Amino acid sequence: MAPKFLSLLVVTFSILLASSSIEASIAGWNPISNLTDPKVVEIGKFAVKEHNKRVNAMLNFVSIVKGETQIVNGMNYRLIISATDALAANAESNYRVAVWDKPWTKERRLISFEKIA
Repeated sequence: MAPKFLSLLVVTFSILLASSSIEASIAGWNPISNLTDPKVVEIGKFAVKEHNKRVNAMLNFVSIVKGETQIVNGMNYRLIISATDALAANAESNYRVAVWDKPWTKERRLISFEKIA
């Protein structure tokens, strides 16, 4: 009786541990492994375009430097992007951006856009 109970206890504990780690990765931020993925690049370009419209800037997207995603009601993207500024002799700088994307409803919003000093 004791070995069966112990086995059942181990299996139950293993299932609980696995499900909690899955929930943690779903709720948390996960690094983007392929920074040149067309979807990720599209999100970066959207952030620059939207920022330019909002503040009448002339930034040009260059690349994604770093990024992570979070599954929510859609997908949150936190990216470090590189962009040049046409109003500053095409000086290249890095920017921290956040974008929320819900592709099945065609909704996308720029949450934040800030230059990294």
